[in-house]
Amino acid sequence: MKKGILYILLLMSNVMLANITLPSIFSDHMVLQQNEDVKFWGWAGPNETVEIKPSWTNEIYTVKATSDAKWELIVKTPKAGSTYSIIISGYNEIIINDVLIGEVWLCSGQSNMEMSASWGIENGEEAIAEANHPTIRFFKVEKSSADGPQDHIIGKWEICTSETMKDNSAVAYFFATQLQENIKNTPVGLIISAWGGTPAEIWIPEEVFENDKVLTEAANKLQPQDWGPTQPAKAFNAMIYPIAGYNLAGTLWYQGESNVGSLVYDKTLSALITSWRMLWEADFPFYIVQIAPYDDGYKHYGSVIIRDAQRKVANTIENVEIVVVSDISPTDDIHPKNKKSVGQRLANIALKKQYQAIDNLVEHPELERVVYNKENAVIHFKNADGLFIKGTASLFEIAGEDNVFYPAKTKLKDQTILVYSNKVKQPFSVRFAWGNALQSNVFNRADLPASSFTTEK
Repeated sequence: MKKGILYILLLMSNVMLANITLPSIFSDHMVLQQNEDVKFWGWAGPNETVEIKPSWTNEIYTVKATSDAKWELIVKTPKAGSTYSIIISGYNEIIINDVLIGEVWLCSGQSNMEMSASWGIENGEEAIAEANHPTIRFFKVEKSSADGPQDHIIGKWEICTSETMKDNSAVAYFFATQLQENIKNTPVGLIISAWGGTPAEIWIPEEVFENDKVLTEAANKLQPQDWGPTQPAKAFNAMIYPIAGYNLAGTLWYQGESNVGSLVYDKTLSALITSWRMLWEADFPFYIVQIAPYDDGYKHYGSVIIRDAQRKVANTIENVEIVVVSDISPTDDIHPKNKKSVGQRLANIALKKQYQAIDNLVEHPELERVVYNKENAVIHFKNADGLFIKGTASLFEIAGEDNVFYPAKTKLKDQTILVYSNKVKQPFSVRFAWGNALQSNVFNRADLPASSFTTEK
């Protein structure tokens, strides 16, 4: 009797172990990246044969699970389209329904990325009412942290409706709608992995810090917070690592406020971008929303230093861009409500750089170089067509070798700005909009603002 019960228990155990299981990212309503060799992975019995049969092809993909019960398989996707199903079978069978093929973007950062229409965005009620887009899908990763890299992630794919849109990232939603206005019949999948109040360090793999003293020292200065972790890799382990390998078109990143005070944010952000690309084994586009000017009531340069660090990273790493939002963000609100313009500016960059769907000017005026000519500094910009200064105030400052900055006068000449002060006979450095709450007043013909910057060493 006992032997019989033991046999039944062992048999049941083997059957359970043999069942194919999938990460939650592979589920009904998902979006797969179009025209790519996409990776599927999961678990099965050791040496179990796993078959994948997508409905868009007659081809059957086969692989054997390893001795530790893991498997992965590369499947070729077609061009954008819907609606498909996928059968994954071994000793058991899983059918994934309502699968779309299109463009998949990872949307990460802190509260300004997380912020949904239900938080009270500008024209939010109208946006919610119009948010029935069946070919836009959300996968919202639940907030969690872990000491080591995890296999599983908590989340599910949802069809974009008024009900689902209102609780998902507004920036990501408006990004997707702008994409679809310009690249027709293309589904968009939005993987939203964001956590308000979090510093960049928690989104970076732990091994990055092991051999980098500068990053480790910066991470050690972070103070514990009630609303989320501040230790390196905590969110990365639980909210990024489990989806690494899910094919992406690119990443949107809106974060930085919780790193105000750091003097090495450019190095931190660069490490994040590099580590994610290494993990995915792809140099996907990485588009950054520059944090907005904000008056926190204290006299320091912490916020503008972060903005300048974001500018530097975009200028030095390939396929990284920033969008500047100082003109659409009031300085008394750390959570600016105009999320539609932010999402559209991100989408316009993608439409031009990634998809070649538009060719008009969508980039902000970008500092190219400064030429010092006797008592003048001549500032040259990229994307400077139609360059102009709004109002009469000058936000430029100039300094000599002593690094003492004085307010400067300006002259606009063609697509350059001449900067000078009678207090500086031999200029050595220039800075622009150098203050936490200063909003740019230099624009190009696309009415996009220049970033704050400094050339001081």
